[in-house]
Amino acid sequence: MYVLNNMNDTKLELRLVGNISGEFFIADYQRGYRWKEEVEMLLNDISEVEEGKNYCLQPIVVKRFGDKYELIDGQQRLTTLYLIQKFTKTYRPKIQIKYTISYQTRENSKSYLENLDFESINSNPSNIDEHFINGAAQIIKEWFEKFNDEELTKYASDDDAANDIQTKLNNKVHVIWYEVESSENSTKLFTRLNIGKIPLTNAELVKALFLSRNNGIDDPKQLEIATQWDIIEKELRNDNFWYFITNEKAEKYATRIELVFNLMANKQLSDKERFRTFFYFSKKIKSEKNKSNVWLEILRYYQKLKEWYENFEVYHKVGYLIATQTITLQELLKESVDKTKTVFQQSLDEKIAQSINFSKDYSELSYGSNDAQIEKVLLLFNVETIRQKQDEFMRFPFERHKKENWSLEHIHAQNSEGLNKDEARRKWLIDHKMSLISFNDESLNDLITRIDDLIEKIDNPNDKSNKGEIFGPLFDEIVKTLSENGDIEEIHSIDNMALLSAKDNSSLNNSTFDVKRNKIISMDKTIEYIPVCTRRVFLKYYTNSDKNQLHFWGKADRKAYIQNMNDVLKTYLEINQKNIDL
Repeated sequence: MYVLNNMNDTKLELRLVGNISGEFFIADYQRGYRWKEEVEMLLNDISEVEEGKNYCLQPIVVKRFGDKYELIDGQQRLTTLYLIQKFTKTYRPKIQIKYTISYQTRENSKSYLENLDFESINSNPSNIDEHFINGAAQIIKEWFEKFNDEELTKYASDDDAANDIQTKLNNKVHVIWYEVESSENSTKLFTRLNIGKIPLTNAELVKALFLSRNNGIDDPKQLEIATQWDIIEKELRNDNFWYFITNEKAEKYATRIELVFNLMANKQLSDKERFRTFFYFSKKIKSEKNKSNVWLEILRYYQKLKEWYENFEVYHKVGYLIATQTITLQELLKESVDKTKTVFQQSLDEKIAQSINFSKDYSELSYGSNDAQIEKVLLLFNVETIRQKQDEFMRFPFERHKKENWSLEHIHAQNSEGLNKDEARRKWLIDHKMSLISFNDESLNDLITRIDDLIEKIDNPNDKSNKGEIFGPLFDEIVKTLSENGDIEEIHSIDNMALLSAKDNSSLNNSTFDVKRNKIISMDKTIEYIPVCTRRVFLKYYTNSDKNQLHFWGKADRKAYIQNMNDVLKTYLEINQKNIDL
């Protein structure tokens, strides 16, 4: 993680666009103004700011230079905001634009901006900068004028639009004002910012709120906050912890503590306001008399998450609820307030039961009709199998579940759906040939030979025969041979379903039990992750030895499997049945 040097010498605040003032100059290490389609995007964003809400733009990074500001980052935004206000001023002449922009190497640009006439935009600009400024001005003009079209009902007219936009710039739209120490090397800082080595994320900006100068927090406390910050960040780097509290990919976060801030600020994934979290904490710190109390609140929030992670029971139950998106972590944290641990645990059980919404024998759940329920039940079956064992050294690995894509798969597949290409058919034939050979049964030699013949045809680029027509009947015969009592009826109930990695290709997904079993054993030898109940299925853990047929997944296996599922998840069936009776 890279942070701005001398953070305790920086000044950080929210500033309404209408309150931006001063003289800004752009040094010669920066290119000129280049925005095009971004102009309309900014106007749309401002226009869509809802009543009672605020909008926060990207940071404006500046350095005081005498009585001026060197604009290090934010030239494109600040220039566009200037042009927008200049246009609204044509409707509201009393509007004051409180800042100017000049360029070290383009002396005429300042006056060009100030004297720009939207009624007669210069069609013959004298340089490339004027060309892009004219282009932006034209986009702004056309954006407002489109509201003269009666079909566009958001605004009654361009005059109405201009009034609304300026009102929002004055009262709702903020920039993040980031003023760095005057000794900072501007060129190096600009470079670091623009190649992403200083990610001005919500987390880094919140950090600056606590560690910047004149924020009401003394130096010893700031040092303590900085130390605690690093500890929290380090602990959240533990993927076990991370994927317990969220379904979001860790790669999305340059600084993982930002997730905690987002949770506290109730920032939603769908939120278009990128800096909603920073805005929340900025207001919170500003309104708090004792600024360090805000950090204490963050610590308490984080400690609650850590407490749940370290509690074996809560870890599994909350982890399941988050993984299935049954409830948000924010909602759970809110609910836990003023509840005893026992009452909270009961509440978790109720929510788990509601998530599967089933009160009968689980064998009645059918693939194709109850897919979502089956997936939740199988995940819960895996989680509860581990939880009920009460082995503190063995926890359900939510990080593995979320890092890999798991799908519902037939334990014993009996149809060729998805095997449409010769490559997939070839792989399927080879896998099942190995199973047939393992039977060591001479009566199967003819079948094995026919498999070899078809593989040879597939491998021969000059063979023009229809491999699909040959494969179909051969597939049926192989499946019949590898099915208990030759039963080839496709079974879609949950007792023939398990969670398998979706990364496996269609040849394996459409394989019989014995082939999948060999694959699972191979994965187990290389210590690949296999959900505990899936592993037990293919190792025949649930079936009594006297009824165990190693190569088949038959009626006795399915019965034993579903019985164990009913036993492990009995509590949740009973809760749902009780709720029905009430």
